[in-house]
Amino acid sequence: MLYTTAQQWRDAPQKRVLFFGMSGLGKTYISDMLRASGDWFHYSIDYRIGTRYMGEYIADNAKAHAMQVPFLRDLLMSDSIYIGSNISFNNLMPVSTYLGKPGSTEKGGLPIEEYTRRQAQFRMSEINALNDTAYFIERAQDLYGYPHFICDTGGSICEWVDPNDPDDALMTALSKTTLMVWIKGSEDHTAELIRRFDRAPKPMAYQPAFLERAWAQYLDLKGVAPQDVDPDNFIRWTYSQALAHRQPLYEAMANWGVTVTADEISQARSASQFDDLIALALERRSN
Repeated sequence: MLYTTAQQWRDAPQKRVLFFGMSGLGKTYISDMLRASGDWFHYSIDYRIGTRYMGEYIADNAKAHAMQVPFLRDLLMSDSIYIGSNISFNNLMPVSTYLGKPGSTEKGGLPIEEYTRRQAQFRMSEINALNDTAYFIERAQDLYGYPHFICDTGGSICEWVDPNDPDDALMTALSKTTLMVWIKGSEDHTAELIRRFDRAPKPMAYQPAFLERAWAQYLDLKGVAPQDVDPDNFIRWTYSQALAHRQPLYEAMANWGVTVTADEISQARSASQFDDLIALALERRSN
């Protein structure tokens, strides 16, 4: 690990951390708080995906829909209007909208073949964005003068690594440049995430084998054809299974770093309190 003791962490002139865990447990909250303190550079993986690696896909998809409207088609063909996505740290909707949901096109879904194609695009985009972490560490310090660095990852990071493989390329690269911090939720947190998702289901990225298995099980259970699947029903049905699938992966990833709880993260109100929390996590790991 980059820091192996609490004292080494406290004495480090450049502190570098990577947060991972389920979406909704405080990764972005703590990242925003640290950035606001003035000494931390916030590298958002989801933002990097949407601006650097999937921006063209997103814009082209919007243009394809606009081209179906004669009025907009004429304006686009004459370069009279410009279509782009307005992604920000707090608005990543263009990425999730592009990912979409599989199922009936009449209900806003995508054919499963197109859906899996976009999933593959996202997988490569997220891996590339994660591999850019070392570059952004250097950029944050050399260009902007930030001493400390946060990598704020998406919930799907665990889908693209094998944390039980000591030679996993991505885990090795990330653990060499950052202290990996798992934000662990309780059973109550998981139940609340499921309730929240059920109220407003959102697109997700899945490991290909998991998606293939879940899709086949859903079709068999519901007795429906792929083109008749209700997109929201499918991703609601899949969500709790996805969380259960990810939990052991997060736990294995935690062996490469330290663990803090979502409740501990929510109680950190300043950069100094965050320093204390990571020092405590390192002490717990050594005991």
